[in-house]
Amino acid sequence: MSLLSELTHAKASLSRSISAENPTGEPSGGGRATTGTGAAAARELGVGWKVSPSVELAPHSTTTLADITGQGAIKHIWMTCFPAHWRSLVLEFTWDDAALPGVRVPYGDFFCNGWNTRCNINSLPVAVNPAGGMNCYWEMPFLSHATIKIVNLGDEALPLYYQIDYALEAIASPCLYFQAYWHRSHPLAAKAVHPVLPQIEGTGHFVGTYLAYQSNSAGWWGEGEMKFYLDADREFPTICGTGTEDYFGGAWNFEQPQGQYGRYSTAFLGLPQVIQPDGLYQSQQRFGLYRWHVLDPIRFTTGLRVTLQSLGWRSGGRYLPQQDDIASTAFFYLDRPDCASLEPRLDADWLEVN
Repeated sequence: MSLLSELTHAKASLSRSISAENPTGEPSGGGRATTGTGAAAARELGVGWKVSPSVELAPHSTTTLADITGQGAIKHIWMTCFPAHWRSLVLEFTWDDAALPGVRVPYGDFFCNGWNTRCNINSLPVAVNPAGGMNCYWEMPFLSHATIKIVNLGDEALPLYYQIDYALEAIASPCLYFQAYWHRSHPLAAKAVHPVLPQIEGTGHFVGTYLAYQSNSAGWWGEGEMKFYLDADREFPTICGTGTEDYFGGAWNFEQPQGQYGRYSTAFLGLPQVIQPDGLYQSQQRFGLYRWHVLDPIRFTTGLRVTLQSLGWRSGGRYLPQQDDIASTAFFYLDRPDCASLEPRLDADWLEVN
């Protein structure tokens, strides 16, 4: 693998890491805390013994996790907190002092866990490990400045454990900036399509989709096509899929063995989460799906729009336009640090799993 072969070459790069134990990422800055969430446990051991392993997120507050000056790239992010808060926390990443964050996504959805229920993910750019260790390996370059914040929209304080690994190194300019956009249709309007990514302008490439999908109709729910409108496309797309399960690398309703959904999580494609009705209050089927366009990025030069149909079956072998609850996260790289045309709705009531 080319990634492994790169390890044999020296590179002008400075490794840095930000956590509650080294909030600035400075050299020799770790393990110096005298106060923190672990101070009571470390009271007999003192400085250097896990005095500040996490931060407390106050209700209705914004906490800056990383504030990096210089040129470089985020290489890896690890975080963990309790599942009940995964949809009431919002991640915001801002590149090079842009007017808007390039990433504004609920915490759980960013890590392919959109239902406040733990689900392991075994993919190349995102890995979620027992029991709720969230890892992200998307590379996120910046030319002068990067900030990572987390917004707690909830009514409760909670601890967040985190580590942000980055490199201070030369970045080719102009660079493409990592961005992520979240959108929910709850429910999808009759005979409408779900906008995975509304029309954006610029040059870049689309690298991934995560869906938190709730079926509100009986029967199979995934006949809808995924469509990519590239550059001058308006009425008709350049790239048009053949069905929802096909886009996510499966086939024939994901049914394996017969009568069951076959869960899977691979390097680039997955249906890792199937939540069944419980016979009481949890009345609908819910699914988590991802596809990463790492080896097959969808490149555009002037603009992009991405949509998803929601289709099932009705009598007489006819398609049924459905009104499902669909929350999508679009991952892409763009030749500008923010995208003013994207205005995600991210208030607590709209994010709530219900």
